[in-house]
Amino acid sequence: MAKFGTLDRRAAVKRLLDQPGELLIVTGLGSPGYDAFAAGDHDGSFYLWGAMGGAAMMGLGLALAQPKRPVLVLTGDGEQLMGLGGLATIATKRPKNLSVVALDNGHYGETGMQLSHSGLGVDIHRMAEAAGFAAAREIANLEEIDAYRAEIRSIGGGPRYATIRIAPGNPPRALPNRDGVFLKNRFRAHLGLPVT
Repeated sequence: MAKFGTLDRRAAVKRLLDQPGELLIVTGLGSPGYDAFAAGDHDGSFYLWGAMGGAAMMGLGLALAQPKRPVLVLTGDGEQLMGLGGLATIATKRPKNLSVVALDNGHYGETGMQLSHSGLGVDIHRMAEAAGFAAAREIANLEEIDAYRAEIRSIGGGPRYATIRIAPGNPPRALPNRDGVFLKNRFRAHLGLPVT
């Protein structure tokens, strides 16, 4: 059974990322990166530009390497569907500081708005739950996002997975920097690591 949300994606992400503090953010390619950038760029944001399906795994590595910082992966349903195996790996590693949030509009927004599997009824948060995530949920309104915002800033209780049901559509692009070396160096400097 198809499920489509009604939340405006930009408004939802702006609420989720309000006052990021210590939060480290990895975005999936395309719209989640545009949404995070539009909500407010900061040095703790790392935008993926060509790793379709890899955002959750990159977030896992970061969460394991930085256990005292909360890590958020902000991705889309299409990208997470390409990386479903990563959910099992995350569940077995059990990083308590990791949250994966999929903006789910039920469509492949980067390739022409074809229906995705979630648009045809697949609940990815239930797959994360079945894999063994400590918490998995579906979010359908801004009040639930406000409550969830505190959870993703915690370094305990994870791994967490949430599906945020957003309305289908393509808002204007807000493009973060595409220079991979710049993004890497900025992120490393933010973490206090040497810049090479």
